[in-house]
Amino acid sequence: MTVKEGYKKTIQNLKKGDKIGIVSTARKINREELKYSVELIEKWGLVPVLGQNIYNIDHQYAGSDKERIEDIQQMLNNSEIKAIVCARGGYGSVRIIDHLDFTIFIDQPKWIAGFSDVTVIHSHLHNLSIPTLHSTMPISFKSNTSASVESLKKALFGENIDINCNSHLLNRNGVGNGQIVGGNLSILYSLIGTPSDIDTEGKILFIEDLDEYLYHIDRMMMSLKRSGKLALLKGLIVGGMTKMNDNNIPFGKTAKQIILDTVSEYDFPVCFNFPAGHIDNNLAIKLGENVHLEVGEKTKLHYE
Repeated sequence: MTVKEGYKKTIQNLKKGDKIGIVSTARKINREELKYSVELIEKWGLVPVLGQNIYNIDHQYAGSDKERIEDIQQMLNNSEIKAIVCARGGYGSVRIIDHLDFTIFIDQPKWIAGFSDVTVIHSHLHNLSIPTLHSTMPISFKSNTSASVESLKKALFGENIDINCNSHLLNRNGVGNGQIVGGNLSILYSLIGTPSDIDTEGKILFIEDLDEYLYHIDRMMMSLKRSGKLALLKGLIVGGMTKMNDNNIPFGKTAKQIILDTVSEYDFPVCFNFPAGHIDNNLAIKLGENVHLEVGEKTKLHYE
C-alpha cells in the first residue's frame, strides 16, 4: 500500500482530548506570544504539547538547528501527538528538513499545519504523498480573523472547509480539477532543484508572498515557468501578495499583473485575491488533497 492510497485511513480527524504538538522550526518565539494560542487550543478541547526547546534562542532561531530538529522529530515519532502546528514562520525550516527522519511518520501520518517558511515542509511531504495544512499559526491567532483561526480548527477536526470568494478583475474564468499544492512563492522558488522541489503537473498551484520587490516576483515566476512548473497546471490560485515593493525606477506592473502575464500563453483558470497567505483572513487549505476549482462570478474551491 502506498502512502497516497492509505493516508486517509491513517490521518485521523482530531477529537476532544487529543494532544497537539506545537514547535517552531524557524524563528524564535516567547511564552507571551504563545499564551493566547495555547489557551485557545485548550478551549477547543485539545491538549497542547510544547516542544521542549521551543523557547530556546539561537540568534533569530528558536534554538539551534539540532534543538529544532529534536523538537519536531519527537512530535513526528510520538503516536500520542495527533497533529503538529508550527508556531511561526520566519526562516529556518530549510536548515533542518534534510535531517528529519519521516520513517515512523509515513506509517502514522498526522496533520502538520503552518504557512510561509513552513512551505519547505509542505513541499517535502507532498513528495511523500502526505497532505498538509496551509494555515494560520499560533503567532497570528490573536491578529487573524476569527474565520481564519476557525478554519484551522475545522480542518483539524475534519469539518468542511470549502472556500468561496469574490471575483477579481484579472481572474481568468474556467474549471480545474486536481491536487492542490504550493505555498509561499519565495520558498517554492528556493526549493527548485532540491529534494523538496514539487511536481506540479496536472495539479492546481497555490502561491502567495509578502514584502518582495516586484522585479523579484517576475524573476521567481519566470523561474517557475522555465522549470516547467506552469505549463501543465490545471489551475492557478493566487493568495495575498502583500506589501509589495518597487524600485526608484518603477517596474511598471503590479504583482498580480506580473503573474497573469507569466501564464498568459496557458488556458487554465486563474484566481486572484484568494483568502490565504500573509493576510488577516488566512483560511486553511488542505495541500495534497484533490479539489474542484471554479473561477467565474465567484471563485469556489471544493474538496472532492
